[in-house]
Order: sequence, then C-alpha cells, then structure tokens
Amino acid sequence: MQQAPPQRRLAAILAADVVGFSRLMGADEEGTLARLKALRAELLDPAIAAHRGRIFKTTGDGLLVEFASVVDAVNCAVRVQQGMRAGALVLRIGVNLGDILIEGEDVFGDGVNVAARLEGLCEPGGVALSGSAWEQVRDKLAHKFVDRGEHSVKNIARPVRVFGIDLGAGAAAPPRAARRRRRWPVLAAL
Repeated sequence: MQQAPPQRRLAAILAADVVGFSRLMGADEEGTLARLKALRAELLDPAIAAHRGRIFKTTGDGLLVEFASVVDAVNCAVRVQQGMRAGALVLRIGVNLGDILIEGEDVFGDGVNVAARLEGLCEPGGVALSGSAWEQVRDKLAHKFVDRGEHSVKNIARPVRVFGIDLGAGAAAPPRAARRRRRWPVLAAL
C-alpha cells in the first residue's frame, strides 16, 4: 500500500531557544533544569496556548511551535519576552511565515528551517521576524520593527530579510556576556 504524501500548508513557525544553555547546564544542571521547567509551566506553555499555538518539537532547551496566524505567533513571542524575569533564563525567538510539510505530528520544510535560522540571528532577549512574517503584521501590530537587512543563512538558498522588534524596557535584559557575543553587523558575514 502506497503511503500518502505529506500534507502542505502555510503556517507561522516560532522557534525559541535558551541562550547559553550548555554553559548553564555545565555550571548547575539541576538548577537550570528546574528553571527551564518553571519557565515552560509558568510562561511559555500558557502563552502558546493563549495564542492558539501548537508545540510540535522540543529540543531540550528549545521548541518549535506552529500557529495558523502570524499575528498570534508574534504576539506570543512578544508576550514571552516581556514576561521573562530578570535573572532567569534568556531566550532568542525567531518567527517565520512559510510553507510547511506535515507528517503525523511533526512539521518540516523551509518554513521551519528559516524560523530556526532567525532564532540563531536574534539578539538574546529579542524577537526576529522574516520578511514574510513582517509583511503580514506590519500594519496590524503597534510594535516598532527594525529592519536588520538581508542575511545569508546556512542551508537556505536565498538571503532572508530580517526584522527585529523593539521590545523597549519590557523584556528581560540579556546577560552582559550574551550581549557582547551577538551583534547585528557581525551577523551579515554568517
């Protein structure tokens, strides 16, 4: 019997990852794991549910979430970053709108891969959007968006236009070491 091809659809994908997780685990495994579990229970999972997202993959310190609406994905990302407590874990979040393949409960495709690359380009404590996501929310949300230019990213054929969100004083400040490592001008060379 021939297997049905994977289903395709357009979706907003949010990729989030903890900054410096391996280093934190090396310094305090139990404490870091407890902080991650508390972050999921108190902030991440409720924010994702409130914005109608579906977690389809976790990677220890990261997660991938599918949303039917880019507005919901961006509002969720902003809510999470503004809800982070100073001194807690610091996240980077990338949001992309793209075509995805659904196979069972898992999601694949460039829509997912670009979101993951955006998360890697993002400032600690920030949110980065692809140009396709920004096009959908720019006139619908009151956030201030900052054009970060086009970036060539690993294993993606075309450069990706990146927009940051100015979160103001509402987001948790990243640790000094994390701020020094990630700067937008350096990212253009990646």
